[in-house]
Amino acid sequence: MVRPRTMCLLLALVTVLAYLPARHAGFVVFDDPVYVGDIHVKAGLTAAGIKWAFTTWHGSNWHPLTWISHMIDASLFGGDPGPQHFVNVLFHAANAVLLFLLLWRMTRKLWPAAFVAALFALHPVHVESVAWLSERKDVLSTFFGLLTLLAYAKYAHASNIGNAPSKSRGKVGSNSKAWYGCALLLFALSLMAKAMLVTMPFVMLLLDIWPLQRAQLLEISEGSKTRDTQHGARTTLPKLILEKAPFFVLTVASSVVTFLAQRSEAVVSLEQRPFGLRIENTLVAYARYLGKIVWPTKLSIVYPLPHEIPAWQIAGAAVILVFLSVLVWISRKRNPYLLIGWLWFLGTLVPVIGLVQVGGQALADRYTYVPSIGIFIALAYGAADLAARFRISVVAASSIAAITLFVCVGLTEYQLRFWQNSETLFTHALAVTKENAIAHINLGVALEQDNQPDAAAGQYREAINIEPGRFQPHNNLANLLAAKGERAEAFKEYQEALKLDPKAALAHVNFATLLVDMGRFDDAMHEYAEGAKLAPEDPRPHYLMGKAELRHGQSAEAVKHFHDALQLDPNDFKTLTWLARVLASDRDAAVRNGAQAVSFAEQANDMTGGEQPFVLDTLAMAYAEAGRFSEAQATVQKAIDRANAAGAQKTVPEMQKRLQLYQSGKPYREDFTKAASGF
Repeated sequence: MVRPRTMCLLLALVTVLAYLPARHAGFVVFDDPVYVGDIHVKAGLTAAGIKWAFTTWHGSNWHPLTWISHMIDASLFGGDPGPQHFVNVLFHAANAVLLFLLLWRMTRKLWPAAFVAALFALHPVHVESVAWLSERKDVLSTFFGLLTLLAYAKYAHASNIGNAPSKSRGKVGSNSKAWYGCALLLFALSLMAKAMLVTMPFVMLLLDIWPLQRAQLLEISEGSKTRDTQHGARTTLPKLILEKAPFFVLTVASSVVTFLAQRSEAVVSLEQRPFGLRIENTLVAYARYLGKIVWPTKLSIVYPLPHEIPAWQIAGAAVILVFLSVLVWISRKRNPYLLIGWLWFLGTLVPVIGLVQVGGQALADRYTYVPSIGIFIALAYGAADLAARFRISVVAASSIAAITLFVCVGLTEYQLRFWQNSETLFTHALAVTKENAIAHINLGVALEQDNQPDAAAGQYREAINIEPGRFQPHNNLANLLAAKGERAEAFKEYQEALKLDPKAALAHVNFATLLVDMGRFDDAMHEYAEGAKLAPEDPRPHYLMGKAELRHGQSAEAVKHFHDALQLDPNDFKTLTWLARVLASDRDAAVRNGAQAVSFAEQANDMTGGEQPFVLDTLAMAYAEAGRFSEAQATVQKAIDRANAAGAQKTVPEMQKRLQLYQSGKPYREDFTKAASGF
């Protein structure tokens, strides 16, 4: 007989082994820059970072615990994605164990509980939630959500309504209050990781019906009752609803905060996505989610929103949903787990089913992370009852379960292959979906990062052909055209991007940089200022305004902009370097400050490991301005050596001239109107 403790260890071990390939995965160009690339996150766990986590709506969400978990990763692992992926795997393994413990303690049926947990752990539809660093919020919120349900089950047992002996009622009441408070706290933590589980009070009500059997809603037949699940006398549904009032308060509060966080950027308007089309997509999405759980093929990181849905798909989805709903209702007395599992699936998908449309996807594999549990419960407990009813041998039943799990492992391993890098991930997405503009855009970004600009431009043009109303491909294509010197074409693309989305801070900033190159300084500064206003936490507009001011001969103004950028990100080595360079070498004596230049340059040099030629060259300028010429000579010589080693020989002659100045005891002066380049 396998003990529950042994089963927990087996589940954890198998889950970790199945997801070991995830440790080799890198960052994904889609969302990862927002979550793990944010400047507050990269700074690690700090008091300022924790304050920011609780007060920001960055990423169109409020989930402070998720931000804090990423900050802890940054403190422990720096920029290495491998260990961060493994943390996701550990949370997923923990969730599988918690799910098993929850079901086993409520039903006292070990093998069905273990099968549900194993399906949850190994099903390929959950790869997205585990292998994507941006979905730390998914595994983290579920971790606290399952702990919430475990505490609630303890509360239900401790409350023991009407059945406690008179001598123990005080103790039982005290225990029940403690477990209730624990459940409420854990639910709040779950919502602070991700608002997906706002439906938790409804899940509790479902568990009250089965397997806790606290409610009188269903007259469950004697044959379907599970051992040791009568935690107390039956009570009425209204009383159980009232009992969960504090949980509903948290649900409402979280829903309001989430809507406010998402309405400005992520929520799609009714004009863009009519309500009738949303209803149609809801029906089809439910059927597609069910299909992906039962037959998990052609999984993609992005499923594009259709502009219209064929009538046969809507009708087919409606028939499937109605048929299954009638079937589980008819069997509710003998097989209550079918109804409970089905309602769990339908209900927990409501926040993400598309009635409030967020983003540009029709559905997402990550949204099945919790809802799929309901289907797994129906399948596992239904299979156990069928095996008992038809006297199927233990060997046969075990073989079927093992084969099912073996297939899940194989499909999970197959899906993990595509999560090794962004190029393979979005190439696969395009292979299994049609007219997927988002996948084309992200594949273009991945190709850009791989130094394939022509291939990237092709992806952006394909995205524009599919969905011309998106600003991102126009903006990205304009960046490539500007880099190639095709300014007129880039100008048109930036204008189109801003026409499509006037609030796109990124497009304003990129357009401003082009205007600087075109000599339109005033227009450029206006666009930079607009970008800074639209993205007040982004230091990049201020940094670029500083560089633009240098080219315009306004060094003192440039210094102010660099300081503004450092206020937002004190650890940006590029800003530190340029500020030090101006303070060390500007022709205006009123601007120069050798001591400050040395401080900023040394900080930048420490951050780059003393290996970056441009930073070393700047540090040498600072030493020279401060009168430390021997250090200036040694530092610029090191910069020359590093430039030669890196194949950047074009910069060497100028540095050699500076070396000669330092050898003669003279500092260097730079004309930034001609030389405001670097990085």
